[in-house]
Amino acid sequence: MPCLRDTPAARGVSQRGFTMNELIMVLVIGGVLAAFAVPKLISFMGVRDDAWRDALAGSMRMAQKFAVGHRRLVCATVNNTSVTLRIASVNPATSCDTDLPGPSGGTTFATASNSQATTVVSAGSSPAVVLYFQPDGRVTTDGAGANAVDWTITPTAAAPISILGETGHVE
Repeated sequence: MPCLRDTPAARGVSQRGFTMNELIMVLVIGGVLAAFAVPKLISFMGVRDDAWRDALAGSMRMAQKFAVGHRRLVCATVNNTSVTLRIASVNPATSCDTDLPGPSGGTTFATASNSQATTVVSAGSSPAVVLYFQPDGRVTTDGAGANAVDWTITPTAAAPISILGETGHVE
C-alpha cells in the first residue's frame, strides 16, 4: 500500500501545469495588451473608412475633370465598394461606351478596403447609382443632361460627399 509521502515528485515524476503566479501574470499581460490593442484596432477601422471616402471624392473629381478636359460625357458608376468610370467616344452622346482605366490599370477606379462598406448615392432625394458628368461640368441624372441635380454620396462611418449639380464641384 502506498505511503502518504509517495507523491509524484518523490517518485521522480515531474508535475505539469501552471502556478497561480504564472496564470495571474498571463492575465495581467493580456489585459494590458487588450487595453492598447483594441483602441488601435478601432482607429484603424476608421482610417479605412476615411480612405474609402477620399477615394470616392477623388474619383468624382477625376470624372468631372475628364468630362471637361475631353469634352465628353463621363459616367461614374458607384456601388458599395467600388467606382468605375466610363467615357463617351463621341460628342454629343447620351451614354458612355469606353472604360476609363483606373490607377491600377484595370476598369475599377477606386475600391474600398472594407468589404462590408455601404455607400448610398442620391440625386436630390431619390437614390441613384450612375452620375453623369456633362462636358460643360454639370452633373445630371441622365446622359442627355436635361436637369442638373445636387448629389450626395454617403459612405459608411464617414462624412457625406456633396457634388453641386450646376458646377460639378465636389465638397
